Amino acid sequence: MPTQEPGEVFGPRMTLLADVLTVGLATAVACLPLVTVPAALSSACGVLRGAGEDRPATAGRYFSVLWRRLRPGDLLAGTIVLAGALLFAADLALAGAGLPGAPLFAVVAAAISTGALVVGLRACARPESLTDWPAAVREAARDTVRDTGGSALVLLAAATATLCAWMLLPLAFLAPGPLALALTAVEVRRSTVAR
Repeated sequence: MPTQEPGEVFGPRMTLLADVLTVGLATAVACLPLVTVPAALSSACGVLRGAGEDRPATAGRYFSVLWRRLRPGDLLAGTIVLAGALLFAADLALAGAGLPGAPLFAVVAAAISTGALVVGLRACARPESLTDWPAAVREAARDTVRDTGGSALVLLAAATATLCAWMLLPLAFLAPGPLALALTAVEVRRSTVAR
């Protein structure tokens, strides 16, 4: 890692933190329509992946990547994610209504939703997600099964982002940046181990 240049106030690690927070804020804004969540998170992962290759990780570059890649497939992916989240909420509401077998049903629904969340987040981190969602989801599903350590890290990153947003609402606008960085790191780790 490069060292701090003479006269430079902050070192490269602080610059990376600032880039992550900037991309996180841009991602939070891009996620507001809800159907753009997968495209926004995938674009954030792509921009942060580029930071490791000495490309700038700025909000301008993020919005440029997002604008170029927003297409009907991205909106369809967002609609599927939104429908899945609503279905999960409805299932848990029904399980809480005291129906017979509700506790077992709630556990099964939570397990399926957790698996879908991990596959979805890993798909957002894959480079293929910028051009081909079905291929990204297929590869992410394989990675979820093959790389259980990485899947656990993805789940931990999602839980941490959710907990931070729940504890202090303004952190919800910063959470997508560190989440995208964690997803990108897991993907880089997987590709490095695969070599």
